[in-house]
Amino acid sequence: MLSAKEEDMLLESGVSIVDLIFERMESDGGAMYGGEPVTQLSHALQCAHLGEKAGAGAMLVTAALLHDYGHLINEDDAVAATQGRDLLHEDIAADYLSKWFPRDVTEPIRLHVPAKRYLRAVDETYFAALSPASVQSLAVQGGQFSDREATEFIARPFAQDAVQLRIWDDQAKNPERLVPGLAHYRALVEDCVLQH
Repeated sequence: MLSAKEEDMLLESGVSIVDLIFERMESDGGAMYGGEPVTQLSHALQCAHLGEKAGAGAMLVTAALLHDYGHLINEDDAVAATQGRDLLHEDIAADYLSKWFPRDVTEPIRLHVPAKRYLRAVDETYFAALSPASVQSLAVQGGQFSDREATEFIARPFAQDAVQLRIWDDQAKNPERLVPGLAHYRALVEDCVLQH
């Protein structure tokens, strides 16, 4: 894993941020995604593919692709997961990516974990459909929102996009699903960077 200083040096030398992100996703994305039967990269690609199939715009598809990037850039992430600690991967990803991407990308990423807590509060069928790993992480991440918290959450900017992203996130754990690779999303992601 590159240090922040090494990343800065690469970016200063002309390597694009999209190259850097995609390289990390290719190199570190082979790790399994928590207790799920897919890798980090497979999960990201499935999530983006579901967004694309649903007709989402470039910003939300990019958010779907990068929503768990915080797992890849935090060296302590794998250990924390086994210890039941929440390192706020959503904030780590959103804060990091906000240097290059607009809020239409970073805020749904930031809110995709609270969106799980929201869905648990407002949809009686939601919890039954969660994978065992998602049930465990929901508990670590604070559990179901209260009615007041749910009302406050859904009124926030980008909350609706985050809820849609969360739904794709929950569905993006199929080890048999065939989806396009990272190269398929390069132009889309680059366009989002240009709009920052």
